[in-house]
Amino acid sequence: MSDFDFDLFVIGGGSGGVRAARMAAQRGARVALAEARGLAGLGGTCVTLGCIPKKLYRYAADYAAAFDDARGYGWQTSAPTLDWSMLKRRRAAEIERLNGVYETLLRNAGVALLLGHARLLDAHTVAVSARHADGSTTQQPWRARHILVATGGTPHVPHFHGREHVITSNEVFDLDPFPRRLVVVGGGYIACEFASIFHGLGAEVTLLYRGEQILRGFDDEVRHFLAAELAREGLDVRLRSGVVAVQRVADGLRVQLEDGAALRADAVLYATGRAPNVAGLGLDAVGVAQGPLGAIVVDEHFRTNVPSVYALGDVTARVQLTPVALAEAMALVDHLFGPPAGAPPRSARYDLIPTAVFTYPEVATVGWTQEQALQRCDRVRVYRSVFRPLRHTLSGRGARTLVKLLVDDASDRVVGLHMVGTEAAEIVQGFAVALRAGATKADFDATLGIHPTVAEEFVTLREPAAVLQRLS
Repeated sequence: MSDFDFDLFVIGGGSGGVRAARMAAQRGARVALAEARGLAGLGGTCVTLGCIPKKLYRYAADYAAAFDDARGYGWQTSAPTLDWSMLKRRRAAEIERLNGVYETLLRNAGVALLLGHARLLDAHTVAVSARHADGSTTQQPWRARHILVATGGTPHVPHFHGREHVITSNEVFDLDPFPRRLVVVGGGYIACEFASIFHGLGAEVTLLYRGEQILRGFDDEVRHFLAAELAREGLDVRLRSGVVAVQRVADGLRVQLEDGAALRADAVLYATGRAPNVAGLGLDAVGVAQGPLGAIVVDEHFRTNVPSVYALGDVTARVQLTPVALAEAMALVDHLFGPPAGAPPRSARYDLIPTAVFTYPEVATVGWTQEQALQRCDRVRVYRSVFRPLRHTLSGRGARTLVKLLVDDASDRVVGLHMVGTEAAEIVQGFAVALRAGATKADFDATLGIHPTVAEEFVTLREPAAVLQRLS
């Protein structure tokens, strides 16, 4: 008889944990999954406090621009108003529905769902603490052959005077009342997205970033182009601008800046990075190696230095994206329990990951930035087009679109594709397949465009805007 209660014990009900649990159970493994937040935590950050609610609010914000643009097409409309309370209720109901979907998927797959906080006791034992209605707490130990930590990440706010007055992306969805004046601190995709969303919803938004330009790590031209477009839309983007203190005053919050200036706000959102969610897991007691901010260190098979303990997703701080966690989960299950019949084992690949930033306008990219291409190729051909989309010839909006291709001159292979504009994510997702297949510029040139569309610009770029040499 087995000495273990389960073949796989998953800690964390986010995207990676749920996928690993389901797939392993479907291979015949005995699987348990523990989620500290109860049923409301199923789906993890993506479903409850990230991708899904953020995109719903992005849609809500886009309607404001659509109402305005419609006038240029002859539609006579009265000034629309936002029912913030209704939006919050509708979002919450949809998230609750999705939580239920995840519960059903797990139970139907045969996964034992344990609602409570899990903590490692040793290399094969997990204790799950559950709080009951009467306030009492019970703890149940479970033995598992393999343990997977997939607890994701959590917003990281630096220490400064007035830190207790700010909020993070965890709280921003349920602000009450709606913040008419919002200060967003940070320059990454989360900061840019929420600044753009709340600006679209009607708030007066100031985005503060200490660096020289937003979206560090993205293509430099894309970064500068988006910053200019956000400013064109009326968002106050302030670079090289840091916060000294936040204090509560009679009419809200006072934000003291490093340059001596001060801002007034109803809410201050800090989006200054995320840290692995490792508190209270017992990793130190078991001896699991950790890196910066507690990130769990793993090898190519997601195994830690403790052979029976694995980790994947945001808690490893490799690439913090939901599709990456899903890919890692499927690769891990293949490694531990074998691939599906007749299929080769899968592996997680970290090249050519499509990425989007849901600002207005959107950013989407796949492949190398221009800076990365010049580090890896002897010569790079740069193709680009900046134009006013057909949609706005009648709307009157001054929005512009950027499309950009980077081509390795030696092989003619397209190594980077970038877009800033409406529906960028939907467009770039399709081109990501082409780049994964190794498409060349000649393949792009031989492809007919659908006219009139923005996407056709990628297959009608004929003359390079520049031919650049490798960086020394």
